[in-house]
Amino acid sequence: MTRGGAGVAQRPDLPAWGPGGLIGIGSGPEPGPGCGTRAAVVDGPGPYGCSSEGAAGTGETPPDGVTAGQALAGYLHDRSADFLRSLRQHRESGSDADGTEEAARQLRRAARRISATLHTFRPLAEEAWADQLRAELGWLSGALAREHALADRRDRLMAALQRLTGRTDRPQPAGRATGRGGDRTAAVRGAGPMRGRTAGGPAAEPSAGEPDTDGLLSEGAARAAALLDRQLTLARSRAHSAALQALGSARFHALADAVAVLASEVPLARAAGTASAAGALHPLAENAHRRLAEAVAALPPARAGHAHQADALSAEHRQDAPWHQVRTLVRLSRYAQEVVAPGRADPRLTEAGRALGRHRDAAEAASAAASAARTPRIAPATAYALGVLHADQRHEVAAARHTFSRLWLPGPEPESRWS
Repeated sequence: MTRGGAGVAQRPDLPAWGPGGLIGIGSGPEPGPGCGTRAAVVDGPGPYGCSSEGAAGTGETPPDGVTAGQALAGYLHDRSADFLRSLRQHRESGSDADGTEEAARQLRRAARRISATLHTFRPLAEEAWADQLRAELGWLSGALAREHALADRRDRLMAALQRLTGRTDRPQPAGRATGRGGDRTAAVRGAGPMRGRTAGGPAAEPSAGEPDTDGLLSEGAARAAALLDRQLTLARSRAHSAALQALGSARFHALADAVAVLASEVPLARAAGTASAAGALHPLAENAHRRLAEAVAALPPARAGHAHQADALSAEHRQDAPWHQVRTLVRLSRYAQEVVAPGRADPRLTEAGRALGRHRDAAEAASAAASAARTPRIAPATAYALGVLHADQRHEVAAARHTFSRLWLPGPEPESRWS
């Protein structure tokens, strides 16, 4: 396995511990005092206030003289205010479905940031309190996220089926007019599938003994879509009911009270009130980035580093868990950066999170297609369409891994930069 992780080969012109990958960190020797485990950043000051020579700095924020407790409390106050504001918007949205969905999204966003901050900077807070609040925020975020995830999964799978069947120029069964580029054919109700016509003339007939895969896909796609829609809509309805129950429970009201207290008072450890922000916050943020770098380096040797490798698809679903863990660590790193240097966000870290978000969505969509294909007594055409859909989503997984790998290890730099 290569040091770059995800099957990305280490460039020979770089030091063994790498160029800091995505966020300017490495796993090798420390470049100098004051920078923790982060490797030297060639372009000058790093994202957490360390210069290229390794000297400690203060970053843009928090300013000089601010203690770690003040900086951490200020960030948590702001996120708690976001949480309470989103909760009020959720209650006031009433029957406005779009408003309710947006308020729930903002509520999850604030909950994730509070929870991640308490996780990364746990030594600076009262640990028992932080652990309990993190557990409750995780429960709420999961309860609210499931309905949204199921709705997105359904939309993703329906769009994929439409895209896959749209690649053929065959009509849909019985009574629907289909076609591409203005060529439309009609199917007589009750008749079997008819051949469509392409812009160049009639579609080629399959040779004798050759399976008509396009016709089989077109025939099974509608049934597959109906099956997936039924399963995912039912699951979404249950998730919606569970979310409403969670928001009306005594457990949630206790959590809302705790966040309301957090908006004005943060239970901090004694050391947080005396340590400087640079001296206490930066090392903890660096630890989060180091864990991310180590998790990426430990990813399974990925033939999935290439966007399209059909021979690797059958085993890749077993490798999803480490990638999901990396996605969580990317979020922790990004949220830690918001605390110690909110004005210096690394856009590559954001893009990496988006790539891993697409990876998770595609992996879960593929699992949903595979689960639907195991439904008893489904027609062979339906099973075939679900198999094609599963393979398509696994290709999306591979493409997302490839995108992340390219973000993690940037392209070659001018030779003088590394000499």
